Formats: sequence, structure tokens, C-alpha cells
Amino acid sequence: MAIPKIMEYRAPNEVALQRKPLDWAVEPSRAALLIHDMQNYFLAPYASKAFIDGVIQRIAAIKECCHALNIPVYYTAQPGNQSKDDRGLLTDFWGPGMPEQSNAKDIVAGLEPDADRDEVLVKHRYSAFAKSPLLKRMQEGQRDQLIICGVYAHIGCLVTATEAFMCDIQPFVVADAMGDFSLDLHEMAIRHMANCSSKIMSCNDMLAELGKAR
Repeated sequence: MAIPKIMEYRAPNEVALQRKPLDWAVEPSRAALLIHDMQNYFLAPYASKAFIDGVIQRIAAIKECCHALNIPVYYTAQPGNQSKDDRGLLTDFWGPGMPEQSNAKDIVAGLEPDADRDEVLVKHRYSAFAKSPLLKRMQEGQRDQLIICGVYAHIGCLVTATEAFMCDIQPFVVADAMGDFSLDLHEMAIRHMANCSSKIMSCNDMLAELGKAR
């Protein structure tokens, strides 16, 4: 199947949980920021520019705080024209994927990586850890907290948060700095992460927590 057209919805920043929120706190010396798959190809299906602009602005604000606190920033980005060996079973679910077009694979305007500070990791699977050096980078930097933003909440973001948890890395999921196919799927993803792997925060809460450390 192809990625569906995505209609506008209001990005949630909290959901009703079946467990008490975790008492984890972001510590700049332990944290890294992951900006997940914010490429033109994955954002093109959104019918509402206002929705995506809001997500971009929230991620950009978090990134600015992370830079100020020397928190490393990682991006994931899928390449165009992947071979079937690289893409694997994703082809069965989503088809051939991104075409080899100059702007399809680019990070969306307003979130461009800083060439001197940020690292873009090539990604071939749902998880940002699969077939990428993300875990190695975090271990080398003695980072065991991961702030997660981007698209899509119920696919790559959820799987990445779960894998981080399995690697003893605390995931901090910024619920309204994410996009998904629908409100139902977005809330499902947040609820799953909250109950199984992650601390869920709004952008404002994340900025306030990072601001305490500045």
C-alpha cells in the first residue's frame, strides 16, 4: 500500500494513561535528540500545511534548546531508490518507497540539519536503531536518554522508542512534536509508548524541562 493522504487533526499532547507517569527527568549530559524521518517525501501526504508547520516549529524549538545545552542531535533519513535488499519487507507493505528525486529525500525546510553539529543517519527500517550507528553513537557519547520527535508516531517513532527501552535508553516522546496518519493512530501510539516504554511529554513541558538546565 502507499502512504495515504493525511487529513488535518489536532496533535495530542497527552492521553489518559493506565499507569502513573514516569519520574524520569531529562539530563543534558545524558540526553540526545532524534528528529525522525522529517523528509519531504513523508510530509507530502499531509493535506494541511498548518499542521506540519506546527510540528516543524515545535521540533525546531526543542532542537534550539538542545544545541544550547550541547545535547547531540540526530536525524533519520531514508535514501531514495533503495534496493530490495536494503528495503527488505518494507517493500511488501509500502511498495518501492522514496523515488530518487532531489527534494523528496531532503529534510523539510525549517528543520535543516546543522552541518557542523548534527548527524544524519541513513535509515532502512522502522527503527532508527536498525542498520544504523545510532546505538553506537549514543554509547560512545555515554548517552542513555533519547528525546523522540517526528513522523510517523505509530510506526517508526513507536518502534524506535521500544528499541531504545530494550537497550536501557530512556525514551522521552514529545507527543505534539509528532505526526501520524490520524488522531486515532497518534493517540494509540502515545498510549502504547506511555504504557510500555516511554515518558510522554508535550513540547511546552519539554522546553520547560530543558530550560531549567540552561
